[in-house]
Amino acid sequence: MISKELALALREAGLAWHPDSGDRFQLDLPESVEAEAEADIFTVSEMTIEARRYPTGTILAFNGTTEWALDSVALADAVWLPREDQLRELLRATFRSLRRVDDAFQVEIELAGEQVRFEHPDVAEAYGIALLELIGRSR
Repeated sequence: MISKELALALREAGLAWHPDSGDRFQLDLPESVEAEAEADIFTVSEMTIEARRYPTGTILAFNGTTEWALDSVALADAVWLPREDQLRELLRATFRSLRRVDDAFQVEIELAGEQVRFEHPDVAEAYGIALLELIGRSR
């Protein structure tokens, strides 16, 4: 799973999230809300947390009981933590390879005819860093 910091950077770069069952997220709430709630990782699931789409926007509705009182949050207050497979899919046709190099994973993508490599000990982080570069160069 990618770090919240990388997830925030991807969101800031323009990565859009359309919540689907199985997606993981953390809350990104104002300082007035308890810090422990922000550290929790939630999973979208039709049984417990579902994405409800309205003309005014999408909310994540918490059904049933949760560890702390929360009915729903706006999508803007949630930070998507994409999985490895989702990150790889977002790289689409630019993705060239994934290799294990010593104690790190190396993701290679092609940008404007150039092979670019990104390394990180966590495979999802390596994919996420590559995606961040792709989005940055696409702007």
